[in-house]
Amino acid sequence: MEALRKMPTMEPAHPPERLDLSIATPAGPVTATVEISTGFVPVTDIVPLLRRLGQQAQTLEQQRATATGQVISCAKGCAACCRMLVPVSAPEAFALRDMVATLLPEDRRQAIRRALADTTARLEQAGLLAQLRQVAETDRPIADEAMEPINRAYYALKLPCPYLENEVCSIYEDRPAACRELLVTSPADWCQDMVNKPIRALPVPLRISTILGLLWSDLTSSPPRLIPLPLALDWADRHAAENRAGWKARTILDKALDTIGKFLSR
Repeated sequence: MEALRKMPTMEPAHPPERLDLSIATPAGPVTATVEISTGFVPVTDIVPLLRRLGQQAQTLEQQRATATGQVISCAKGCAACCRMLVPVSAPEAFALRDMVATLLPEDRRQAIRRALADTTARLEQAGLLAQLRQVAETDRPIADEAMEPINRAYYALKLPCPYLENEVCSIYEDRPAACRELLVTSPADWCQDMVNKPIRALPVPLRISTILGLLWSDLTSSPPRLIPLPLALDWADRHAAENRAGWKARTILDKALDTIGKFLSR
């Protein structure tokens, strides 16, 4: 059961509201039971629930593919996609910051910070760091056409993700939604040259990074924001005050469900 926790307040305690959710996606229905408090919560509280719904939808899509004889090529240790530029929504950036700060031991935190520093240095040498910072901080939406040359230049560097260790994701349970959603049925070795090889990616019934980005935009009355993963911790550190317990839990859930509905109706 997912829960949007209640932050400590001086209000009298009230029992949480329990809701059964069911959402019709192109891959089939996804469900969850949630407990909603009457208190104020940070936006990061919605991240686990939306990831769960997205994973359910993706599993249904995988089942549809395998039923038609397709084979998912992705497997542990196959990390070509971990050289791609991964977009992270603001709620995910805050959730990643919280996880690294509170759940990882000190030696792991230091290792990640060193890897991030090395990646930042490489990006600066390649002349991409300023462009990625502009992407993270822009106050207006960026068209896919404008991002394409940046994505290609980043991929050409073959930079391993700062969270990759021995070709395995070190934050697998907390990895961004975009990482969870990329599954291919084309041969695994094609992923080593995605510029010239036509990889076949599974459809994504619920693109959670996009939904979280739109939710953040709605809550804060700001443009949708996607942050390059190598800059996510730094961005979340500098914007930490924005991840406050500033919204009623039910408000966040209702807006999240409304955003999912708009995404599915596009």
